[in-house]
Amino acid sequence: MPALTASALLLASGCSSGPGPSSDSAAAPAAQAEASAAAAKDSDRPLAVAAAPAATPTALARPGETGGRAHRSTLKVSSYDRHTRRAVISQAVKGTPRPSVSSTAPGSSAAPEPPTAPPSGTPSPSVEPGRIAVGDVIASAPAPGAPDGLLAKVTKVIGESGDGTEVQTAPTTLDTLLGDDQAKGTVPVDPSSFDVERLLPDVKVSWAKTGEIHAGPEGAKVPLGSLRVDLRADVPTPAGAPVTADATVAGYVQVAPEVDFSYGGGGSGSAAAQAGPVSAFLGVSGDWTSQWSLKGRAGVFAKPVRVPFAKLHADPVLQVGPIPVVVNLDLTCYAEISGDGSVTVAVEQDLKGDFKAGGTFAPGKGWTPVNESSMTSTPVRTSLMAAGNVKAVLGAQAAVGLYGAVGVTADLAPYLRGEASAAASAAAGPGTRPTATAVGSWALYGGVDLTGALHLQLSVFGTPFFRHTIPLGALHREWRLAGSSV
Repeated sequence: MPALTASALLLASGCSSGPGPSSDSAAAPAAQAEASAAAAKDSDRPLAVAAAPAATPTALARPGETGGRAHRSTLKVSSYDRHTRRAVISQAVKGTPRPSVSSTAPGSSAAPEPPTAPPSGTPSPSVEPGRIAVGDVIASAPAPGAPDGLLAKVTKVIGESGDGTEVQTAPTTLDTLLGDDQAKGTVPVDPSSFDVERLLPDVKVSWAKTGEIHAGPEGAKVPLGSLRVDLRADVPTPAGAPVTADATVAGYVQVAPEVDFSYGGGGSGSAAAQAGPVSAFLGVSGDWTSQWSLKGRAGVFAKPVRVPFAKLHADPVLQVGPIPVVVNLDLTCYAEISGDGSVTVAVEQDLKGDFKAGGTFAPGKGWTPVNESSMTSTPVRTSLMAAGNVKAVLGAQAAVGLYGAVGVTADLAPYLRGEASAAASAAAGPGTRPTATAVGSWALYGGVDLTGALHLQLSVFGTPFFRHTIPLGALHREWRLAGSSV
């Protein structure tokens, strides 16, 4: 509207005035003041955080210049070499300008294309379509040579070619784009976007999304937005163990992962020549369901034996105002068994709950960990024979980062632990009274451990570096499921 108003004023003054001074000299400052007021009003509103559209425009900023705040551009990263950090920048659609509001036909129901200016500011007048200069900062969704997205600053314009403009780049941080803006949101990860690597033969993957679209074994019921991994795995006795003991784990893990992102410029940022935001958060959260059974004798292990059975990777793109923020999410599902080789078990467990792991930044405190988990168990069927102990975990390791730099790792480990003293044989199940024979006692416990670390790469927000990784701390909860003494 400010641009249309200014054009109308100029046109009117051109028709009604002859040569010499005219009212357009007063209209221009008025239009500029109106545009500045609108930009200031927009800058007070937090930037929206949502899943980016399929055709995500590249964001461009020219820090230090008037109107150089981040905005959607018509440029794209045609190629990138991670070894030399050289990129080729070209027009997203050569020779085709972005549609404007006036290009939508009257009465058409189609929504106009979003303006190139972000809600929080206006683009620099000196940024010409197809042109890029030293000092420009670009943020791109995954592109050829940059599968994790690209956040970089142009340090040199090398030259033009048929493919576009070749530039030399250097790493940069998000505050050079976000400045003093505010943004906060939680975005679910599309389960169909995960690349799955099956590490064991008997692993099946299922997911479901809107539109009655699903994948996996026929009849598998998976809630919308959830990813389910079924397995059956034998855990053999370690080599050299004095006791022969084999166990089998079977069941599934179901998770609906979400990415948590926030940024608070608060007047710092590059525009104020101060490094970094005054607040930030990056983490992963979601709902968790697992149903599994452990049968057999747990082997004698000097340390727990972990058996990964599936690796999953996704690169969801968050649209933070005009800026595509690429999140890299890795999940490794695993089973882990430990014991003394003397307890034979037959255990089933259903587990439901949620979790959250990440790092938060605040002035004076730096980066501090966040780890939360709430889990509940349904009644179990269990049988323990002989004296000894056993522990079984069906969990997942998660790693979340930005633009290829891991910032947070977390290990969510729901477990089942059984112990029996003397020569005890015990059993319990839904609707039945726990029983035990012989002399001794037995007990069965459910629990969850959440551990992990914050990494140096969290400085991608523009916050100060820290010298070492910061442990998340051990979140440990355990509850008694069944037991007796005789």
